[in-house]
Amino acid sequence: MKVVVTGVRGQLGYDVMNELAGRGYEGLGTDILPLDEKDGGTLHGHPYAQLDITDREAVHALIRAYKPDAVVHCAAWTNVDGAEDPANQDKVYAVNALGTRNIAEAAEAAGAKMLYLSTDYVFSGEGTEPWDPDCTEYRPLNYYGKTKLEGEKAVRDLVSRFFIVRIAWVFGVNGSNFVKTMLRLGQTHDTLRVVNDQIGTPTFTYDLARLLVDMIETTEYGYYHATNEGGYISWYTFACEIFKQAGLSVHVIPVTTAEYGVSKASRPFNSRLDKEKLTRKGFVRLPAWSDALERYLKMISVR
Repeated sequence: MKVVVTGVRGQLGYDVMNELAGRGYEGLGTDILPLDEKDGGTLHGHPYAQLDITDREAVHALIRAYKPDAVVHCAAWTNVDGAEDPANQDKVYAVNALGTRNIAEAAEAAGAKMLYLSTDYVFSGEGTEPWDPDCTEYRPLNYYGKTKLEGEKAVRDLVSRFFIVRIAWVFGVNGSNFVKTMLRLGQTHDTLRVVNDQIGTPTFTYDLARLLVDMIETTEYGYYHATNEGGYISWYTFACEIFKQAGLSVHVIPVTTAEYGVSKASRPFNSRLDKEKLTRKGFVRLPAWSDALERYLKMISVR
């Protein structure tokens, strides 16, 4: 199987490329940034091509030439607060909505399956019931969520064989995330305030990459939710476990979102994602988030 992966310099795309290599598949990684000459045209040994997904002609040319069996689209604008800045919004829309449309058109023209990574932010975050992957009651609270929903619609409308996988609270080796932020702050702060009224489940990209490659090996197309198992938690609970496992003595104070202070982008209070569909379709769900965190901390300690 030949696979094009976008956004390979990010947390998830990086792990998807490694998972493909581990299974003996051909993967072509793409991202917007060029490589240094010393890299020899590869990213950590993986074939690499510079690609701006907002350039429709370039997207079509690359996918037409490579002739992939599947495209895993990880590239996105993910700076949620930055997306609220009016000065950024044309670019955010170009990447998340129009860029995804370009990938979808090119994948369909090449006869390839497409897997698109989306987010819990397409929902309103109201209530306490987990969101079903086939729920159509979308109401994004922020501009990032709105543009990711536009990306979903493009994939749904243009690709005949698609997977749309919504994830939340992502952490991985290759990039910045909540875990790394807590570890950094824990080195210099004895006390931290963390919100306790936003509920969801973390997603370890190493585990998620395995599931995504499992998916593209099948024809079980449709919408899915995928986070680690282990129950729904708050950011406060997650922070406490990070410091416990890392052996850091930090006093974590639970606060409400209102007490913490208003951010540029509204965040959903309910990020619970229902993952039963994974089981119904025969996929192996991700390990518990606490186990994932333990493995992750070991990984980054040796980097």
